[in-house]
Amino acid sequence: MRLIDQLWYGRQRSVWPLIPLSWFYTALMRLRRLAYRRGWLKSHRPPVPVIVVGNLTVGGTGKTPLVLWLAERLRALGAQPAILARGYGGRARCWPQAVGSDSDPAEVGDEPVLLAQRSGCLVCAGPDRVAAAQLALRLNSCDILVSDDGLQHYRLARDLEIALIDGERGLGNGCCLPAGPLREPVSRLAAVDLVVYKGGKGGGCWMHLEASELINLSDPRRRRSLSELRGQRVRAVAGIGHPAAFFAQLEAAGLIVDPWPYPDHHHYRRAEMARWQGLPVIMTEKDAVKCRPLAAPDWWFLPVTAVLDPACERHILDLLCKLLSKDRSHDP
Repeated sequence: MRLIDQLWYGRQRSVWPLIPLSWFYTALMRLRRLAYRRGWLKSHRPPVPVIVVGNLTVGGTGKTPLVLWLAERLRALGAQPAILARGYGGRARCWPQAVGSDSDPAEVGDEPVLLAQRSGCLVCAGPDRVAAAQLALRLNSCDILVSDDGLQHYRLARDLEIALIDGERGLGNGCCLPAGPLREPVSRLAAVDLVVYKGGKGGGCWMHLEASELINLSDPRRRRSLSELRGQRVRAVAGIGHPAAFFAQLEAAGLIVDPWPYPDHHHYRRAEMARWQGLPVIMTEKDAVKCRPLAAPDWWFLPVTAVLDPACERHILDLLCKLLSKDRSHDP
């Protein structure tokens, strides 16, 4: 993981042996997108608006917190959203799946369970976003769909595209897979409706993730602030796209961090968790949905919330209002 990170976010010349493969991959992605734009490959358009929150890079950029923010704002506007997710890491044999707050993350994936717990919305997960959308429409009287990731899932037509970029790491070396972290070439950003940067306060829209109080895995009624652990050594567990960001967040709060990074969507085993004993454990909310059944009394998770720049928030709310108004204008 560290080697890949150094290659992708280092100097381009260090990956020159992979550049021909990257060119080939880029050509395939351009051809695939052209095929959908020309109608050679068919997209499915649901009878309700679709918002896609995605990114160009492999790994996490804060899509899930932004999806939760959008779901909350849509409900405040009187809409009834449903959320679509891939269910990455889920071992279910049958897809799509309707996900509830008590669903097994081993079956449906960690992010869909987190989304269901935090949003209160119907969540439908599956590799085929069109099938997930159809399930959501059958099960619920939703009037708008929000897709967590899926920018490259062109079979699902969309009305609004929001691309997230890590404001600190950017787009890496600017190369597509496998020479770089990009799923599509940078030129793809010109076609999205809005680009949001997570972290930093550069031009355009930006947001940051704000941590709330720690919540105990064994007993969610137990809460404590990060400041209570200032100067104390803790074991930090993160199986997310960019674990270093989580560790840095804890260090910035004054904690002495013993970092334990894992691959994104990692399935934790009992033997692994047994090695965490001896220090208070702090993990991400996504990890907590998988670790809660075997949690020790001193294990905590740190929820985060997307906080948008006021100008960016106003712009997105304007886009949402126009989208809902346009859709409702077609109602009988």
